[in-house]
Amino acid sequence: MFSGGDYEEVRRWLANFALSHAKRENPRIEALIEAEGPYEGKQYGVRLSLGDSISPPSGTPPLLLDYPEVRDHRGSLAWSLALAARVRELARQLAGQPAAAAASPRA
Repeated sequence: MFSGGDYEEVRRWLANFALSHAKRENPRIEALIEAEGPYEGKQYGVRLSLGDSISPPSGTPPLLLDYPEVRDHRGSLAWSLALAARVRELARQLAGQPAAAAASPRA
């Protein structure tokens, strides 16, 4: 697997990763990566959108990930699985799916 990369390369990877896992819960969900302003060069904020709904909602903190953490661990299967679970839980909540859906393992 791969690790490392500059801020923009890691942002693109995170956007694709979040989108891929969110769409496993609902194919209409989109991933929004906040990487400018106070986050630029240091962190990423992850939000998901479905129609006019956004999770976490505007005005609340996004799912925050530190750039060095993502850069250094994106090649780790265990770390990636844990992040995928967090993204998929956000997606289930956004889509209004019951928690029981979380019990069915889908990779």
